[in-house]
Amino acid sequence: MSSPTPASAPSGPPEAPGVRPPLSRLTARGRHESHRAATPLELFFDLCFVVAVAQAGAQLVHSVAESHAGEGVLNYAMVFFAIWWAWMNFTWFASAYDNDDVLYRIVTLVQIAGVLVLAAGVSRAFEDHDWTAVVLGYVIMRVAMAAQWLRAARSAGPPENTMALRYAGGVLVCQLGWLGLLFLPEGGRGWLFLGMVVLELCVPVFAERKHTSSWHPHHIAERYGLFTIIVLGETIAAATVAVKSGIEENDALGELLPIAAGGLLIVFAAWWIYFVVPVHGYLRSSRQSFLWGYGHYLVFASAAAIGAGLEVAVEQSVGKAHISQLAASAAVTLPTALFLLAVWALHARHFKVGLAEQMVLPTAALLVICCTFLGDVAVLVAGIVLALAVAVGVALTARRSVHGREPATPGA
Repeated sequence: MSSPTPASAPSGPPEAPGVRPPLSRLTARGRHESHRAATPLELFFDLCFVVAVAQAGAQLVHSVAESHAGEGVLNYAMVFFAIWWAWMNFTWFASAYDNDDVLYRIVTLVQIAGVLVLAAGVSRAFEDHDWTAVVLGYVIMRVAMAAQWLRAARSAGPPENTMALRYAGGVLVCQLGWLGLLFLPEGGRGWLFLGMVVLELCVPVFAERKHTSSWHPHHIAERYGLFTIIVLGETIAAATVAVKSGIEENDALGELLPIAAGGLLIVFAAWWIYFVVPVHGYLRSSRQSFLWGYGHYLVFASAAAIGAGLEVAVEQSVGKAHISQLAASAAVTLPTALFLLAVWALHARHFKVGLAEQMVLPTAALLVICCTFLGDVAVLVAGIVLALAVAVGVALTARRSVHGREPATPGA
């Protein structure tokens, strides 16, 4: 990840009209470019990464439905970190250095191939504790990422080239540590994982001590937002397939309708709550962008877990899951509450005025957790709670606008 610490960096050469040369210097882009938007390659990159997210979610469903929630959540957290960290590393690098030449595209496609290898190994990692394919896919992604940083170092002068070399070295050293998952006994893998997470998170801090990369605030906010949309879309797709199967195989429309309606309300409200604030403005001026960038692990992981929870709730309602109604409800309400709290802590709270606005999302999260104990209607009531939270947020913002404190933003 390129450090989300505000910095001024030299702008790359302006794009010439016409066809790009097949190879060009990988120089830093300007932080204040106008009309900076996600590229088709970045969107393709996100869609392929969501394949791995879907595989992790499917295995989480299986683990929770078979009463192995603790082990399933741990494996999910480990796999999702690998997926998310590789995605984030590329995203911040691309925001600073994307020159869209042939070599850049090829190396990015290699990273995509790596995540597909990782995705193919997710089920074996969950079921047989065999991490070979997951680690192999991660090696492919991370070596390609190090190659990008080495290329950036070659095109830069000091101190920027020192930063790029530190990134490349840090990525490769960390990758050696991840290989330990193939050799350590099962009992030691969790401790290795925790240690490697800390080491990975320290690489950007170390690399950018004296020079920071020229990431683009609006571009970064858009990239994170697009990945959130794709993950929420995967949540809807997974839940829809589960409801469809339940209706066709068990003729259980009456039992599944509250879950479907509540799940749809939850996802709609999650989208509204996330996109209610123009977060790129906060990133442009805040020194806490590290926390914002890193904290999205919880946003993405919880958003994907909502879909897994809805699948679990469907399987429990038709008798296919070997868990209680309470556990099935918790599989939906707990990740939903975590999503609300993560979004509030990362950026929503910075745009709220007064105690009433600040408490909307934390209160909604608490009420959603309480919905866990409502039995068959838990998911439906949780969805209604989120819809009401959005309505209350809109009303409070409108009242603030009427009183002339600042322009209205239709939010929660």
